[in-house]
Amino acid sequence: MCRVTLSGFSTAMLVVLVITLNTYANGGTSSESQSAKFAFTSNEKGEYVFNTGALRGKLRPDGKSLGLSSVIHIPSGVQLNGSYGIFSYYRIFTTNKRYGTAAWDRPSVSKLLPDGAVEVVWPAGTEHPFEITAVYRLTDETTLDLETTVKARKDLHNFELFLASYFNESFPVPYVYAYNNHETKGKPGFMMAQKSFGDWQMFPRDKNMLHIIHDGRWEKEPNPVKWVIMPYLEAPICVRRGDTAELTAILMAPPQDCFAIATPYRGESHYSLYLSLFGRDIKAGETVRSRCRLVVAAAISEQQILDIYHKYIKELRGRATPKANP
Repeated sequence: MCRVTLSGFSTAMLVVLVITLNTYANGGTSSESQSAKFAFTSNEKGEYVFNTGALRGKLRPDGKSLGLSSVIHIPSGVQLNGSYGIFSYYRIFTTNKRYGTAAWDRPSVSKLLPDGAVEVVWPAGTEHPFEITAVYRLTDETTLDLETTVKARKDLHNFELFLASYFNESFPVPYVYAYNNHETKGKPGFMMAQKSFGDWQMFPRDKNMLHIIHDGRWEKEPNPVKWVIMPYLEAPICVRRGDTAELTAILMAPPQDCFAIATPYRGESHYSLYLSLFGRDIKAGETVRSRCRLVVAAAISEQQILDIYHKYIKELRGRATPKANP
């Protein structure tokens, strides 16, 4: 038996020793526990499940690229997603061209990353001269980040990736943060998408994006769409609320990464929000990225939503590198 003598230890050293022993007895550091909490885990079906304590759900249900599904807000028991999931890759365009029906129909491969994020890759091919990589990462109890990377095999003119989020019928009311909003007397504010404006409404970043929206891409089958052009975005922020506004799903992106937001009118049965990502030329061999975030919040005000957005943009600036998009 080994005897440990304490004569050479100071009081401070004893405190450190006790804390260290308690930490190991409880299975690791608190930061390690938090990292495990905000991580996906894989199951035998090829799905990735998560439970942050506030949200639980899965990614790639039955191995399919349908975004986040079975997402439950644990405190309220409310389901967030609709049939095709949240942050689901849908239509892909270049000028007057559509690539297939939907990205979720294309084969993709996935893997769990060491930090608990999930990477999904759609390889390039003859009909799709670009590789798309998505990384889904849990940030905290109610926040998920998505980073999309596109590597072009040939020049792509006005490339667009249309990212879809389908919500449960419990979220019938869509709002978009728009500039020159008549509902807020010409000031920036959250504008509700009402049926009187049209069935399908699109809020561009600015007038320079209109030629992309109207270049013929949205006339392609299947399910062509005639968009009603709405006021310009003040910032790429949109939300879905319930009629009582007790729970809110918030989508956001940096201005340079998202050139339009689209939605059907309040109560329309898709209960969807769409982010038009990129909206720029990509040269052969070039790699570009786009980022967006989902936040789920209870009883949140519009000012609090804006505070969350400004914090998000500040975080992204803090992570920026010389190779980041201008």
